[in-house]
This record gives sequence, C-alpha cells and structure tokens, in this order.
Amino acid sequence: MDLVTRYIAAVQRELPENKRDEIGRELNANIRDQLDALAEQKGELSDDDSAAVLLQMGHPRDVAQQFVPPQPLISLAYMPVYRYTLYMVLGILFVLQIIASTSAWLHSQFGLLLYLKSVASGFIGDACLAFTAITVTYMLLSREPAAAAKAKPNWHPRQLPAVGPGWQTISLQNIFTDLGTYAFLLVMIWYPLWFSPEQLDAQRISLSEPARQFLAWCTPVLLAGIVLNIGQLKQRFWNRPMLMANILVNSALVVILLYLAINVPLLQIKVDVWPYAFDWESLQFSIVLCLLITACFPAYELGRDLLRLKRLASSQVR
Repeated sequence: MDLVTRYIAAVQRELPENKRDEIGRELNANIRDQLDALAEQKGELSDDDSAAVLLQMGHPRDVAQQFVPPQPLISLAYMPVYRYTLYMVLGILFVLQIIASTSAWLHSQFGLLLYLKSVASGFIGDACLAFTAITVTYMLLSREPAAAAKAKPNWHPRQLPAVGPGWQTISLQNIFTDLGTYAFLLVMIWYPLWFSPEQLDAQRISLSEPARQFLAWCTPVLLAGIVLNIGQLKQRFWNRPMLMANILVNSALVVILLYLAINVPLLQIKVDVWPYAFDWESLQFSIVLCLLITACFPAYELGRDLLRLKRLASSQVR
C-alpha cells in the first residue's frame, strides 16, 4: 500500500490546502474499493497490480483537476469584454503609432525601412504594456466572484440581429486597418500646419502643391471614412445604410486616386539634392502605376459592397 499512500500524497500536493484531507479520504476509499475488487478476483495483490490500478486512474495532477478544476486566469464571464477591450486598445495604439511615425518620417525624411521599423517597434512596445495592463486588470476583477456575475450583460431576444450570411460580420482588423490608412493620409496632407518653414524647406521629397490642394479639398471624404469606421466599431454588422455609406466612400476614393494618377504630379522632389538618384520619367511612371494599383483596392470593395447590397435586398424580398 506504499504506492497508494504516495499516490494520494501526490494528488494532495496539487490541491488547495483546505480540501486536501477531504479529497484525500475520498480518493483513498475509491482506490481501496478498486483494489479490494481486484483482490477478490486474483487473490493477494502485488505492487505491480497496485501500480496498474493507479496508472489506470491517471496522473496525480489530472486526478486533482477532476476534483478541483483549474481556474482560468481571466473568468469566462469577462472573456468577451476582455478580448473586445484588448482589440480596441491595440487598434487605437496602432492608429496613434501610424500618426507619430508618419510625422517623424516627414520631419526627418528617413527611408521606408526605417519608417516601417518605427511603426513596428513603437507599436510592439505600447502593445506589450497595454496587453499586460489589461490582462492584470481583468485577472484581478476575475478574483471577485460577485464582480464576475455582474459582468454578464443585460439583453433581450428582441435585440438580437437578424440571421444573415457570414460576411455581414465586420472584422475589427479591417476597421483599424482603414483607420490607420485614413490617419496616415490626413497627416500627409495637413502636416505643414505644425511644421516650421525651416522644416518644410529642408524636405527633399514632399507632396506637390497641386496634389496637396486637391487632397485638402478631399479631406471630408477621409473624415467620412473615419466616422464610418467608428460607426462600424459600435455596430459590427453590415446593413443597408452602412453598405451604402461604404459604397459612397469607396467611390470617392477611386475617383480621387484616378484623378491623382492622370492629372496631378503627386510628388515634389528637389532635383538639386538628388540630381542623379532617379530617372525622373521612370519615377513618374512608377508613381502613376502605384496610384492605379492602389485604386484597385477601393474599386474591389466597391464592387463587393454592390454585390452584397444586391444579395441583402434579394434576401429581404424573400
């Protein structure tokens, strides 16, 4: 019986102190019943027979978890709001980092790789701090059973959305990607407002004045896109009004990009600083090509949303 005693002690080490004696007695009685039943069949039992019974019961840690299931770091009642808070905060930090890195890039004109490094390193540092703070906060809240019970939201079956296809759920990743894009474009258009004349004069590459004036007039489109994304955060479900708004915004973006590609020189480059760095005709052709490729993304979303709107209308008719 030495193996049984050692086995029960191993299980008790995995249990809370206030439950060790009670569960130990129950487990001991259970094991002895199994051994007594086996002894009636085989007679006197050896250590190998006892070991076989204990092996069948499982590892002491697994047996302890059957009696006292492990508590998750964050209560299941808090898990949905914890994930939503985490995604929201990380998305906001990503947008803020885009703004900060873009402003620093326009100020010092470092390369594209350093710009991407600035975005990644700044976001990762802030994200680690935010993840730790949010996780610790919800972990402490989860230690209070009464607070976890209050975390369950009030709801009514009439408030549930109608049954629809999977595409009607709006991804948080898409929302914050669009927000980051709009923030980048707004900084690119309006950074002269907070730059000194000396800083502006020191720039080697910048938006051309015609392009900046045109984009300044297009700012309401970008602001409308931001308002639409904020609305998507509140109601993450595509409906007819939201699809119509997205179609209008993407239509305007396609027109803006095509106009920039065809009519307006996008960049102003100081030739005296980099006289032999670029083949200017090839560079202009590459910029136009990039604008046309970029226009394909909102054009794709425009066609996608028109098709979704048609499907939504046909489903409502039925």
